[in-house]
Amino acid sequence: MKTITPKGFGAPLGMYSHGVVAQPGELVVVAGQVGMAANGHVAVNDVVAQTKQAFENVRSVVEAGGCSMRDVVRLQTFLTRADDIAGFMKARGEIFPAYFPDGVYPPNTLLVISQLVRPELLIEIEALAVRRKGRAAPAPRSRKAAAAARRRPRR
Repeated sequence: MKTITPKGFGAPLGMYSHGVVAQPGELVVVAGQVGMAANGHVAVNDVVAQTKQAFENVRSVVEAGGCSMRDVVRLQTFLTRADDIAGFMKARGEIFPAYFPDGVYPPNTLLVISQLVRPELLIEIEALAVRRKGRAAPAPRSRKAAAAARRRPRR
């Protein structure tokens, strides 16, 4: 992924790029992921914990699609409270170095909206990744197998 910074633009305001050029490949589109663990637990009123969980959920879907977080070329984030922007930035600052060790971050649009589908949810994150040509797609799993895998504890 190659970052784009147009002439006259300053540095991005946070951990994102103004734009990127992605290598050819297949798109992996990640639906909005919220700060809910596989067991249904939500850290109520904790945007830092919900942000970390939402990004972990994004990572799980991206990897299930045959990619890594370094293949993510776009993020779109929805917060339900403007007061949570600082907590979102804090969480992102803590986890992005592991997800993007080369310091090249995908573009991110951050929106503050009135509400998500459940009132205890504070954040939702969508992602778009590119699976490079030649990288094998993962074997499809049944919904039953996928649900069982989500219930297994991670190491």
